[in-house]
Amino acid sequence: MTIHSTHPFLEPEGDRDPVRRLRGRTAATVSLWTTGAGVDRAGLTVSSWLVAGGEPGRVLALLDPDADLTEELLATGRGVVQLLGWDDRGLADVFAGTAPAPGGPWRLAGWVDTAHGPRLEHAATWALVSVESTTDVGWSSLVTCRLDEVVVGSDDEPLVHRRGRYVPPAGRDD
Repeated sequence: MTIHSTHPFLEPEGDRDPVRRLRGRTAATVSLWTTGAGVDRAGLTVSSWLVAGGEPGRVLALLDPDADLTEELLATGRGVVQLLGWDDRGLADVFAGTAPAPGGPWRLAGWVDTAHGPRLEHAATWALVSVESTTDVGWSSLVTCRLDEVVVGSDDEPLVHRRGRYVPPAGRDD
């Protein structure tokens, strides 16, 4: 028998941050933000984002200030926001930097070149955006973008993230 000086079932150090734990309990639709062209393309999986109504509408996101996407988005001032579906889990992981992509992430799907950046060919819902402002918030950059063009398609099996995992759409068990 071993006597522990600490609680034997204490959560790992990184999981004790109450802010991170609170954020993990909010379900979020997973989006893929892309920008740039050619060798300067950049993309990032983003679940900390929201849409604000108005004329024009806006989309706000908390982006990693050190991400290639953030740097390129601020440099070009334009980007594409596309919603991912359940079958895009692998793509989401690659652009989040949590899964390998031999040959690069851009080879994993078809892309349509736009003046705002690459758009995921099979994305049913997407928006072209222009950066209006950015400010530092906590460990993130809060980027506010104007919605320049919005296409809303079918949303049968959205990719939703909660508590560090993807949540299967209703009726699916995989």
